[in-house]
This record gives sequence, structure tokens and C-alpha cells, in this order.
Amino acid sequence: MLHQFWEQKQMKGMMMETDNLVVYESIPSPGPPYICYVTLPGGSCFGNFKYCYSKAEARRDAARIALMNSTFNELPCRRITPEFISRSVKEAVSTTSGNIADASDPGTSIGAYCLMLELNTGKTMLEFQEIMTVFQLLHWNGTLKAFREMRCSRQEVILYYSQQHLDERTRSHMALDWLQKEQQSPGLLSQELQLAVKELGEARGSGRELRFYKEKKEILSLALSHANAEDLEGYHSEEMSWREETEFEYYAQEGHCLEGSMTDPSEHCQFHSQESDGESME
Repeated sequence: MLHQFWEQKQMKGMMMETDNLVVYESIPSPGPPYICYVTLPGGSCFGNFKYCYSKAEARRDAARIALMNSTFNELPCRRITPEFISRSVKEAVSTTSGNIADASDPGTSIGAYCLMLELNTGKTMLEFQEIMTVFQLLHWNGTLKAFREMRCSRQEVILYYSQQHLDERTRSHMALDWLQKEQQSPGLLSQELQLAVKELGEARGSGRELRFYKEKKEILSLALSHANAEDLEGYHSEEMSWREETEFEYYAQEGHCLEGSMTDPSEHCQFHSQESDGESME
């Protein structure tokens, strides 16, 4: 049913064609509980919600959670509209120290949030979450802080990274950052990976969208697999080349300082699980 759902969307021209509509990933385990993740076109990821006694059961349960979120995402209320933006900005203002006037200033947290929503007008919340995952990882990885120190404006960063997608190259270079952190603080990678695994398990058990948590785990695992002096030396020149390629434009611009941290719009993205009975899980 999940495959048919996305196949129909592809046939109707509602999405780009892709070789693998739905990708399943079963986690190796000698016995229950078995865990399975399913990744949808665009990158959204869900996992089995129940305690599963077989790989097949885990696969079915993951597909069920993904199907529920896929169909729920088709509702009109899940699409970003001017009305949705206005309501979301007001909610963000009520939970922060900002004010509604900040919405017109991308240099503020509220303004940055408003700009991101406006850039994604017409998209669904799952599509928006896919873009937000990039910014969540940039914040977690320390890249946004680095841009702030380089006096890049929020608007510049948002406009640039809104066009970027998560791929193996991006993951590799994020892993490089963590390799450097490991070199400065031995043992940090293992601690962060344990935390990431815990967060992924808790999010899966809550029926939430999992890509941010899963990407963190995979990036840290990649970094840990190369955490030795020889690898650090081998990656150093590659990293410098990548940074010059992707960040030189920011050095050349006199943007405004990125003060504070960005409001996390993912807090306003609600996903539903199998047993939520329509109640938000976030």
C-alpha cells in the first residue's frame, strides 16, 4: 500500500521520478526486538513503532507508520500557505522573546523562521521537514556557529542551504568536522554516538520522523570508523579544498552577524504515529 501510494503520486506527476520509491533498511539483530527503517522519496524516514518479533513484522510496522504520515501529509492543513505562515510565526513569537515585528527582519530568529516558511510556500510539511533537516544538522555540527563567526547573515545562509541536499559528500565533510573534534577531545565521538543512538531509539518509539536522528548516527559512525591519526591526515587536504569551495562566497560578503541561534521550525512540524488517534506526537 505504501509503494502504491507513492507510485500513484509519481504517475500523476506530483513528484520527481526516482529509481527507488521506498527504501527499507533492516537493522541486523540476533533476535527480537527487530528494527526497520523506511525512507520515502525526498528523504523522510520512519521506523517501526511496536516491539517486533520478526524482521517481516518490523518492516510491515515501519511501512504502516510511513503510510499514515504520507496520507496525513496530503491534507490541506499540512501545506504551507500564507495563513499557515502567519499562524506559525505568531506561535513562535509566543514561545520566544521575540515580537511580531521581527518577522520582517531575516536577521532575527523569528525573521529567519518566517523567511524559511515563505521560501517553501506551497510545500507540504514533510517536504519542509526534509529541508529543515539540513539546517538541524548544520546547527548540530557547529557549521551555523562558524558562519556566525564569519559574520554571515542568516538570510545568506538560508538562501544558500535551502538549495542544498544531503548526499554522501555532505555527510563525509560533516564527519570530517567530528574527526577534528575527536582529535581535540578524545572520546567525544563515542559519547556523541551513544547519545545519538539513544535519541534515535526514543524518537522511533514516539512515532516521529527520524531522518535528523538517523543522519546524526550515520555521520558519527562514519567519523568513528576513521578516527585515527592516519585518516585525519589523509582527510585534511580534502577538507580544506571543500571549505574553500563552499564558503569563499561568504568571506567576500559583508553580511550581518548571526546573533543567537535559529528558531527550530521542526518544533512546529507535527507527525502522527500508529496509536496517536489523531493527536500530535510532537
